[in-house]
Amino acid sequence: MSSTVDPKDVENLSVFKNDWWNENGQIIGLHLYAPFRTKFVRNGLANAGVQMQNAVLPLEGIKIVDVGCGGGILTERLARIGAQVTGIDASADLINIAKEHAKLDPNITERVNYIQTTVEDFSQKERESYDAVVASEVLEHVANAQLFLKKCVEILKPGGSIFITTENRTVASWLLVIVAAEYIFKKIPLGTHEWNKFITPHEVQHILDGYGCRTRLIHGFKINPLSKQWSWSSCTATFYGLHAIKQKEASI
Repeated sequence: MSSTVDPKDVENLSVFKNDWWNENGQIIGLHLYAPFRTKFVRNGLANAGVQMQNAVLPLEGIKIVDVGCGGGILTERLARIGAQVTGIDASADLINIAKEHAKLDPNITERVNYIQTTVEDFSQKERESYDAVVASEVLEHVANAQLFLKKCVEILKPGGSIFITTENRTVASWLLVIVAAEYIFKKIPLGTHEWNKFITPHEVQHILDGYGCRTRLIHGFKINPLSKQWSWSSCTATFYGLHAIKQKEASI
């Protein structure tokens, strides 16, 4: 079995370890994106029939694995609304940063667990044991997208939800995410993204179909450059989210 890990990408992202939780630093984009990504997961689970009886902690009792969690920006947000979240990442540096930052908030300490591992190793030990898998801004960094998605599905309980956010492989995404963000405005360090690793919504849906997951939603995302707020968009040409549900009869 080949690996899902691209060592170069792990190294590139690990460089941000000391700046990960600086909300005005090099990865400000992930901080701005986090509230919208959290809403995407919460709403998706509600639409899938998950009962949310605690208004303060709506995801209470829900087991989520955040695959490629980095330093834990999304992991912590999901824990703050009640989820029991395991964050996994191939980068030891980023997992250490995530562990240290989680200690700063005693309200989430019992609901967050971080493990430095790969999705293929994790799936062997945790087969069909999570209610939801989140892979947010990760798919464009892995070495083998099909294997990565297969292993994510293996972690899911039948009836569980998988949430993907990533970039489409279009001329628009190349111009915006790479040419503009990396080369012209230098919002992201050069080499953070490779356009040929971007993946279309249709490709993701097709792969998940093959592993017994039925897609419930594909929607575009956009950011308002003035308000710096993310919102839904009818256009999936650049950023998009996909929510699929593992069918009860699925076998991998």
